[in-house]
Amino acid sequence: MGSVKRLRCDLRQGRGRGGAGIVWREPESEGLGQAARRGVHMSDQPVVADLSALREVAEGGIVSKPIVENEHHKIVLFTFAAGQELSEHTASVPAVIHVLEGSGRVVLDGVAHEAGAGSWYYMPAELRHAVQAETALTMLLTMFRT
Repeated sequence: MGSVKRLRCDLRQGRGRGGAGIVWREPESEGLGQAARRGVHMSDQPVVADLSALREVAEGGIVSKPIVENEHHKIVLFTFAAGQELSEHTASVPAVIHVLEGSGRVVLDGVAHEAGAGSWYYMPAELRHAVQAETALTMLLTMFRT
């Protein structure tokens, strides 16, 4: 059976578009290699993460924590402070948004959908989309590269 890697994080702060504060989380470098030190697990081994423990709201900002990145997927945990949003954009690959906690709206191709815990949205490549948080909102974004 393969080994299991546990996600460990420390804090680094940055600034996002529009002046909104974004807090980037990176795992500690204990035996995780260069990719892990950049905050991304590029592994063919299982990665175990307690998403509830990783959830942290940055006052007036968005927290983005890469969980896994490999040739097939990129999985990122996002936490939005109340009132924050990801402006409309597209992605070159299909993606899924899974809302874990909070409330807001996910806008897909100009149509707003209420978002709450358990809401799930599939987006084909190049679909215009945006995310708006009414309350603190946590979501998992999975991008499919193949």
